[in-house]
Parts: sequence; C-alpha cells; structure tokens
Amino acid sequence: MAAPEVAPHVTTVTPPDSRTPTPVVGLQREREVLTVALATGRHVVIEGPPGTGKSTLLRSIARDAGRHVVFVEGNAELTPARLVGAFDPSQVLAEGYLPASFVDGPLLTAMRGGPDLGDGAAPGGGLLYLEELNRVPEETLNVLITVLTEGEIAVPRLGTVRAGPGFRLIAAMNPFDAIGTARVSQAIADRMCRVVLGYQDEDAERAITTSVSGVRGWVTDLSVLLTRATREHRDLRMGSSVRGAIDLALVLTGLSELRGEAVLARETARDAAHAALSGRVRIADGVDRTPESVIDELLDRFWPENEPRPPDRSSDDAGGGEPGKAEGPPPPAAGRGKEPPHRNRGKRTLGRQELGARHEMFDDISPELGELDEEAFDQALAEDPEAAAALLADLAVATDGQLRAAARRLAGRVFIQLGKVGPARARGTRRIAPVRGGSGDLDLDRTLDGWQPGTARRPAGDELVTRDWTAHRRAICLVVDISGSMQGLAVALAAVAAAGVVLASEAGGTRLEPGVLAFGADVRTLQPQGVRTPPDRLVGELVALRGHGTTDLAAALRAASLGLAGAVAEERVVVLLSDCLHTTGDDPATALGGIDRLHVLVPLGPGEDGRDAEVAAAALAARGGGTSRTVRRLKEIGPALTRVLG
Repeated sequence: MAAPEVAPHVTTVTPPDSRTPTPVVGLQREREVLTVALATGRHVVIEGPPGTGKSTLLRSIARDAGRHVVFVEGNAELTPARLVGAFDPSQVLAEGYLPASFVDGPLLTAMRGGPDLGDGAAPGGGLLYLEELNRVPEETLNVLITVLTEGEIAVPRLGTVRAGPGFRLIAAMNPFDAIGTARVSQAIADRMCRVVLGYQDEDAERAITTSVSGVRGWVTDLSVLLTRATREHRDLRMGSSVRGAIDLALVLTGLSELRGEAVLARETARDAAHAALSGRVRIADGVDRTPESVIDELLDRFWPENEPRPPDRSSDDAGGGEPGKAEGPPPPAAGRGKEPPHRNRGKRTLGRQELGARHEMFDDISPELGELDEEAFDQALAEDPEAAAALLADLAVATDGQLRAAARRLAGRVFIQLGKVGPARARGTRRIAPVRGGSGDLDLDRTLDGWQPGTARRPAGDELVTRDWTAHRRAICLVVDISGSMQGLAVALAAVAAAGVVLASEAGGTRLEPGVLAFGADVRTLQPQGVRTPPDRLVGELVALRGHGTTDLAAALRAASLGLAGAVAEERVVVLLSDCLHTTGDDPATALGGIDRLHVLVPLGPGEDGRDAEVAAAALAARGGGTSRTVRRLKEIGPALTRVLG
C-alpha cells in the first residue's frame, strides 16, 4: 500500500530576505490591527474580496517578525488527515505505530515551529495561513477548535502535540463568492478576531500597479480606471481586483511592442482589456450580455474611438471622480422604514372590472360571474404561459367568491404541474465520512481494525477503509414574500417555485418535509418544518395571500431559523422568494444565525426594473453563503431550482 497523500496543497514560505518582497501599499490601519492581534496571541481571519492584499499583508508582517509561514489552500479536498498529518501505512505495517512513522501535516508543522531552515527565524511555533477558510469541510475545521482554545491537539496513537508559544492561525476568506463555499461555524468564528479588507483607493491601486508591473504613465492610469469601473457597473455582479489592472498594464505594453506600434492603438488596448479583465468579472444574474461588451462600453467611456489617446488624468473628463467599491457589495437600496417606489399596496380582492383591465384574456377565461372556463385557460396557458399564470394568480384573490374558489383549485393543479420542471430529487449536503472501498484518503486505523497484518495476503480493495464524500440530509425552509410588490406574475412564479421545492423534497426520499413561510408585515406558517401538507392545498393557499404595508424580512428569516433548529439534518437551508427590499425591522443580514445557506430567487414581472432588488438579493445571498437568481419566466424556475437545490 502506498502512503497517503498528506498535504498536497501546502507551501512553506521562508522568513526574511529569501524572496523579493511584494510591496504593501496602504492598509496601514489593518496592518497595525493584525500585528497587535498576533503579538497578543490572537488568531485572526482576514476577510475581503480577491486582490485586496490579504496574502501580501501577511507575508510582510511575517517577514518583519522573522516568522515561518505554512500556507495551506483550503478546498473540499482538505481532509483532517491532510491538515493534521497521518501515519505512513507501509511503516506501520512493518514496525507498528511509532512516532517516527507519523508524517506531519501543515497544522503540526506550524505548531511545532516550522522546518528547521537554519536562518535564525523565531522558534517556538509558526504561522499557519489557511486560504479560503469558507471552502474547507466542516469536519476539517472542527479539528481546529481545541487548537485555537487550548493550543494543543490529541492525535490518536501519537499523543498530544502542544503548539509553541508563537503559533498562530491566520485564515483568509472571500465572503462574496458563493460557489463551493459554506458558512463558517460560530465555534470557529468565536475563537478568532476578524480583520476586513476592502479595495484600496485609486491612488493606492495606481501605486500597486506601477510597482508590480513596472509600467508608468497613462497606461497605468487607464488600466486602473477600467479595472475600478468594473466594480461599479450595474450589469456586473463582481468586478476585477487590482490584479486585473496589473495584467492589463503588462499585456497592453507587451502587445503594443509585439505589433511594433510607435503610438499605442486603441484596438490594441481593446484586445488587452478583453484578455486581462473579461475572465475576472461576473455578469449579474438575468443580464443578457457578455463581459466583452461591458468592457467595450467602459473603454468607450475612458478612451472614445475618435480620441488619439486617453485624456490626461489631470483633465476634468478623465473620469477621476469614478468611485471604487470600498468594502464588498453595495447595501440594499431600500432604507429601513421607507416604502420602495415600486411597491404598490394592492387591495385584498380584485373586482371583475379591475381584472379585465389588467388581463386581456380575462373575458375569455371568465365570461360570466362565478365562471372559470378551464379549457380556455389551458389553451391560453399553451399560447402565453406568463400571461395566463399571472391571470390565474390574480383570480385567486377575486372579489367573486365562486370564481376565487375555482381559481384556487385550478392553481393547485396548474402550478404543481409547472413545478415538476424543477430538480428531479433533493440531494443532501456532502460530508467526509468513513467508506469501505472508497477512493479517498486511507483510514489506516479502521482498515487495520478489520484486517490482521500477520496474514500473508494483501488486503482486498473492499477491506480498505477510506475517508470519502457521502451525502447527508438537508433541511429546507421556503420563505415567500407576499408583500404589496408581489402581484400577478410574481405571485405565479413564487407559487411554481414553492411547488418545485416541495416536489423536489418528496422525490428525494429524504422525508425532511420543507417548512413554508409567507411574510409581509408579519410571518405566517403555511407548512411547519417536517409536517406534510398536500402540495395542491399548499399552493392554493399561497396564491390566495396578499400582504400590505411594511415588509419585515429579518423577522421572516428568524422564523425560518427557529423552524429549522429542530430539524435532524446536517445542513439547514433557506430558499427565499423575494425582492429583498425590506421596509421595516432589522437589517436582514443580522438575522442569518442558524441558517447554513441562504439562496434567493427574485420573481419579477416582464419589463419590471428590478436592479435594486437584484443588488439587494445578491448582497444578502452572499452574506448567507448562497446564490441569487432573477426569474421572469416560468421556464426559468426549473434551472433556478436545480442550481440552488441540486
């Protein structure tokens, strides 16, 4: 048997003067806080978007202090054995469990003080720098709890390893990237100080770009201006870091030299900008354009086609006033206590005259008082699904009692059928656990427990126990906004999505029935967590609800968290159907406790300007470790649910 791969993602960085240092520009306040935190024995998590200098800042502090730094890349493959270390199986089989058979992982390497490099570095413990903290599996992070609290770790068959007095854990994470991330548990967060880094100001980014690239003058100015502008463009969910400006300056000058240009051409700048920036930006959900088109638009702003070269930075039209994003995504646009302009407080019921004014097909679907022609509706649904679904949602709150009851029954059938386009099954979250005959890291202890080393034969494949990914149960709570902004098609989209979540849970066989809450000014429970309500009745009740007045999103999230608390599951997920524009109560970001992951679907009617809602939803989903998507058409519900529940 081959020895397990203990730590393939580890790089040990030597102390001062072993490499050319990257300059730290700005970040003086953050540098002081981090220096004092480390000097006083605190462990720290550095939080901020990519390219804000997290690694550079730590390298600089470690170099000044003469400390060893052990770097570890955090991802789903970082198992406890790869972080702590493991016994070499071949040596154990030959000699037994001896300390000499143990191969230290990066954690024990840092705790013991780092490798002996003979360079006079400070002894007694090094710095363990764990990148992408929120991508590390929960089982691996749990290993750190005792280390952070007691400064020691008990390793089975090896004994207790105590950290030197200089050992510190420095973790880094990007809280705005929702792909492949998870929320860090409170047990870990409570044991660490937090230092937040934002993008530096324009002068600092220009100095960084000049220092790293060696390019000066207006090329650097243009590179920084374009890069910073990507962070503010309304069609981009995420802009580029200062690394984009560095690459742009280098590619731009190099490409111009390759083409033998005496005067740099605008087309060369365009090619360089596409190469340096298009892969670093992310188009906002629901926006139908390419990164290149956004970059072309920004280039036109700073270097119009008819201009021979960009204007000087000192001129008024240079764009010097273009602001950069200071710290993460912008906050929700709607302020507390102020009703957003597009929220109309609807009536509790809709009369026939108003229904006819709203929907052209109303007279065909309901030619007489109390009548609902289901055949005509099915035909309308086939011809124009969005218009028919919006009409059905409004019929569910008609003043005509007979029509209203018939519409709610029909909604239960139609929206359940449309909801079947969602995911085929609801899968549980994946975690690392012992698996017989798996393909992960060898679990030597469990393998030897079931096999006698004295036998002549080698262990068969199904006798090897590894630590591999296995699926565990996930509890879901659906939270639906029924405030005044949810009318017509928005209600229909929410109902179809609700049906999709319920059906996905049933198809998955998890028997973890999702909780369903509706909220406006207050919160109403439509289906308690773990209790099954017939889907058609649930959908019929949902489309009949309409909220009025203020919208307390924080109260809804707290109610969801309370319902999920009693679920027996490894992951607690909230799917929120809302524009996320709260108008009363606390900031929703403060109500995420007990929620492992928050996904947001923003239902918008055709032609409705939802930019404020999309920005608010993206920011809240990022804080909740999930994703946000805008849905305007019924056929978009299935892919959206597949993404958040698949």
